[in-house]
Amino acid sequence: MSNDVFTVSFPEKRMGLDQDREFCILRDGSCERKIRFHDYHEIYQVEGLYEHLFYEVLKCNSPATVCGGLMDVIKDTDISPEDLRVLDVGAGNGMVGEELMNLGAEAVIGIDIIPEARDAQLRDRPDIYEDYLVQDLTSLGDGVRKELMAHNLNCMTTVAALGFGDIPPAAFSEGFNLIEEGGVVAFNIRDKFIESNDSSGFSELIGAMEGESILDVRVQERYRHRLDIDGNPLHYYVVAGVKNGDIPQEMIEQFG
Repeated sequence: MSNDVFTVSFPEKRMGLDQDREFCILRDGSCERKIRFHDYHEIYQVEGLYEHLFYEVLKCNSPATVCGGLMDVIKDTDISPEDLRVLDVGAGNGMVGEELMNLGAEAVIGIDIIPEARDAQLRDRPDIYEDYLVQDLTSLGDGVRKELMAHNLNCMTTVAALGFGDIPPAAFSEGFNLIEEGGVVAFNIRDKFIESNDSSGFSELIGAMEGESILDVRVQERYRHRLDIDGNPLHYYVVAGVKNGDIPQEMIEQFG
């Protein structure tokens, strides 16, 4: 599994590694090193590695799936694709932002906690985002919050970033609360994180948001996110709906 610059292989003894423990062996010139899939700061530093590994080899199709769920929702709202002012949470190197711009979004604002993600975005897709912030959503300063609110955001997306500690429920909630009421939200999440035995907090948070009519869920479908390193499907849910109100602080503290 290679391109013109590097070669990627998987361990021979895989031992049923869980998703957040999967890794590959990267051979880049004369160097060889192990990179865990969730060490995104390392992956983003190698040009082309993220797309090659997750999209070409492991057949990820989540950006298109989540954006498709988003489009299904806005068909029944007063929002058109050209009206979308999106906060792309966990924006990475811009693959979701590119998908949103191809749909005709008015503006996409990226936010990610990893500086290497923004560096990769500037290298790979420099013309996608109106702005791209390297910030922790759980500790936004007043100035950054005002800067984000000034964009009049009416949509939030987050793809392949929830449930493994990369974006915890509290960060998701803070991003959600930056979106205007009546706006739309679309995200994906591993199936086990919204089932009854979930320990991440997302199952209870999403259930509470629905129960309190904070989020009107209109799309919730299980699909194949990508393959694992053994070639087995990893299933996620795409969830999309309309925001009716903010998540109250006590709910953030309870599930975050």
